[in-house]
Order: sequence, then C-alpha cells, then structure tokens
Amino acid sequence: MIEILSSAALATVQDLGRTGSLRWGVGTSGAMDNLALAAGNLLLGNELGAAAVEIPVFPFKVLFDEDCAFALTGADCAARLDDQPLLPWWVHQARAGQVLTLGLPQGGAQRGSRAVLCVAGGIDVPEVLGSRSTQLRGAFGGHEGRALRRGDLLRAAGAASACRTGFGLVPPALALPLERDGAMAVRVLPAAEYAAFEPSSREAFWAGEWKITPHSDRYGYRLEGEALRPIAPMELRSHGIVPGVIQVPHNGQPIIQMRDAQPSGGYPKFGTVIEADMWRLGQAPIGSRIRFIETTWDEALDALDEVRAWLDKVARMVELHRGAPAARN
Repeated sequence: MIEILSSAALATVQDLGRTGSLRWGVGTSGAMDNLALAAGNLLLGNELGAAAVEIPVFPFKVLFDEDCAFALTGADCAARLDDQPLLPWWVHQARAGQVLTLGLPQGGAQRGSRAVLCVAGGIDVPEVLGSRSTQLRGAFGGHEGRALRRGDLLRAAGAASACRTGFGLVPPALALPLERDGAMAVRVLPAAEYAAFEPSSREAFWAGEWKITPHSDRYGYRLEGEALRPIAPMELRSHGIVPGVIQVPHNGQPIIQMRDAQPSGGYPKFGTVIEADMWRLGQAPIGSRIRFIETTWDEALDALDEVRAWLDKVARMVELHRGAPAARN
C-alpha cells in the first residue's frame, strides 16, 4: 500500500485511457504523457498500460506502507526518498516506512509539468469501462472517481514481487526532440474547417508562437496568440471530437482538446495535433510557448512508428538488463 500525504490538487490515477466509449458520450481520459506512463511500466516489468499516479502539482508526498519497487518518469521533480535524492526516469526500491517527496528543482526551474509514479504491478483500482483512468467530470474510475487527497490508500498490485532496480533510461524529450526556433513544437494536420479561415490567419498559425494560458487543464489547452479569423461567420452543429483536435471559438483563440475532452463540440476544427506528439503537449507547462508544424498523414504515421520504435528499444533494454546477473556486493 502507499498512503497519500499531500493535499495538493489534481493528482489522479491514470492508465493509457478509456477507448471504445466515445459513442456513449464517455471521454478517453488517460495519462497526459502516455510515453512517460508506458516507459515507467516497462522499466518495472508491468503491463504497458498499468495504472499509475499522475502528479501535476508539487510538492507531493507518499508513504510506502510496505516494500515496493517504483519508477519515476515524466517531469524532473527533484524527487527524494526520505533524504536520498533520486534520479528521474529510473527504477528505485522503497522500504516500508519510507517517504517519497516530489518537489520543484532548486531555483524553481522545472523540466516538464507532470510526474508519473509507477509502482510494481500497477495501482490496483477497479476497472470501469475497460480502464482504471480517473474521469473527473463523470466522477468514476481511478480512486473513487476523484483527485487524490491526504489519507488516501492505494494498493500496489505487485509490491511483494521481486523487481530489479537501479537502472533507467534517457527520457523521450531528449531521445525524440522537436523544436522550432527554440520553442517546443508539435505537428498538426489541417482539419475540416481549415480552409474556411483567412489565408493570413492560416499563415499566422504556423508562423507564430502560442502561449498556453492559465485557463488550461486536462480538458483543454486554451492558447493565446494572433486571433484566427474565419472568411465568413460559421455556425456548426455539435459533432464528434477527440483529444488533439484544435477548435476555434468566436474570439479566435484556439483550444486544443486534451485527454479529458468532451466527446462532442460545435466550434470549427482548425487542425489536429498528431497522436505521436500528444505527450509533448502533456508536459508543456502552463505559461510556456509552443509552435505548430504542418504535417501530412504519411508523416503522422511515420512519427507514430518512431514513438513505437522508441518504446520497443526501451523494452529490449529492460529485457537485457533483467536477464543480466545481479551485481555482487
């Protein structure tokens, strides 16, 4: 068991998401950084989509009530086990009674915006519609359908299992970098109403930087930049949308639908962030600036293959490490 010692808001139990339920009006949820969750699970020998704790606000503390192997991925959050500093993207061993503390690096500089705490065997909460992810708006899934709070107890399904520790990997932000003019970038496919916007707005979308405003969350990232103007006013019926879709409301400031996005909406669709780059957005801090790169369908598929190849490389590395003889003291 692990016990939550913090009252910091918005930490939730997440897995890779709830697929197949959009037709019932149920969003996907799932980890904002799916690569961090998948890699952490691979490091521990878990199933790829085992549930973990996603932590977007620091400091955050948990108490291990029993011995348990764990991996920290995602944001570099100056983690400590009792008084011992921990490496990010690494497998560690906690003993019963030890406290894990996640905080901001010295000086306040932070790489990434969400840490992911994976534990041996995964976080054991009930499946709802095929997923253990928390759906905050519907108040189901995860731990009682809500954000975690002080005093909550979570069971680590494989806490008693033997698990090799003391190794890690290079994070995808370094292994798969993507920037434009010094700013983090994501690739975007033009969407259904793209051609209905003024040419100058289409050009500004690709050429400019966009600020992620404080009005952003797991439901959507609201951006600030040069307003996108339609050629003529548009009124659309509500229609299906998915995470990654970029909608443009009447004020011209885009909204990127994120993991907790509602399954329908009526604003014009300007573009769609490709699936292979959604993890990058998930780690983009509030207040940071991002750039968009126009891409094609074939390039989007190639990018997804690149991500899968990186995960395959991680899996092979872990397999080699687990097959190596244990070091002698």
